[in-house]
Amino acid sequence: MNVKLLACVMLILATGSACAAEGQKARQAFRQMDQNGDRALQFTELQAARATLFDRLDINRNGVLDKGEAQAALQRAREGGRLQTAAAEGLEAQARRMDTNGDGRIARAEFAQFIPDRLLQADSNGDRTLSLSELKALRRR
Repeated sequence: MNVKLLACVMLILATGSACAAEGQKARQAFRQMDQNGDRALQFTELQAARATLFDRLDINRNGVLDKGEAQAALQRAREGGRLQTAAAEGLEAQARRMDTNGDGRIARAEFAQFIPDRLLQADSNGDRTLSLSELKALRRR
């Protein structure tokens, strides 16, 4: 797996549709992820959303992301205007950290469990939940 390519896919998730989308799309994405309706996103809810996204990205359903699947995701992100090259800094390190067993591939469980640095930093009180105020601050960064 090309780590740089996979890192770019992680960028899509690091910014997340709830953070990168504007207006109504952001509200809709938030409601979909907020499974318990408490108007906050627990990291477990983010992990569930990441697992669902992995399933969409894993086109051949083999349980790992390969180079072709990563390239397809990148192309869709470019076409949708969700790829921000300025935010790519540090993503290779995140992709390596995501590969917890060090096999050079990203499995579904590794992908789902990983919380991007940007979201960890947004959790200002460390409660593993992103409140509306923390999410709004994240969108302004």
